[in-house]
Amino acid sequence: MQAVQQTISVAQGSANCSSRLWFLISFYAVVLVLSNWFDLRLIKIFGLVANSGTPIFALTFFLANLITEIYGYKYARLAIWWGFFFNLFVFVYGQLVILMPSLDHYHTEIFDTLLKANNRAIVAGLLGYLCSEPLNSFVMAKLKIEFRGQFMGGRFLLSTLIASVADSVVFGFIAFYGIFDQKVLISMIFGVMIVKMTIYFLALPFFLHFAKKLKQKEHMDIYDKGTKFNFFRLDTHYAPTANQFK
Repeated sequence: MQAVQQTISVAQGSANCSSRLWFLISFYAVVLVLSNWFDLRLIKIFGLVANSGTPIFALTFFLANLITEIYGYKYARLAIWWGFFFNLFVFVYGQLVILMPSLDHYHTEIFDTLLKANNRAIVAGLLGYLCSEPLNSFVMAKLKIEFRGQFMGGRFLLSTLIASVADSVVFGFIAFYGIFDQKVLISMIFGVMIVKMTIYFLALPFFLHFAKKLKQKEHMDIYDKGTKFNFFRLDTHYAPTANQFK
């Protein structure tokens, strides 16, 4: 009886006050900002062409999956909006920096040129993000219900694969269409997807272990059986029965 009461108490209040949850959400927002600001520079990984924001952007899928798996889709949705507004704030401030007067003896043209050149990549990153991240968490939440919480590794991989395709296609065409010819662009989009999924696959055992440990620490394992998946809702309330931690 005491264990049942503890579980109900945790379900009602733990997610709202968990420092671990808010660390994950804040970390998620920081990673998103960094990945979008590094997107303009192209690199080679495993012999494939990708942008330099790709390796760190793969981490956003991990973080979103962790939040969805443990705390539920509603908190993942909150994290996505949190990351979007942080990124938008940095983008707007970058535009203000360009307009600010500078000292005459400092050459700011190069810095301003880089900021302006990165605008298209940041907008493309934000649009790709708004297409892929909600999709990732939605698929993750639905698969958890469908498979009754089993096959966590497979669920992580499948939801991320679907989201990665969406993000890479949207970002690639918006950011680089007209800059590269079609063959190079398609090759780059394919390369970005491969790099993301390779990094994700290699790091997956660590994150699965981390997810299991975090569930035990938080006594949380939320199922979104009654959740309304409207992306524009911001409620984070769960009924006690949503927490099926054992």
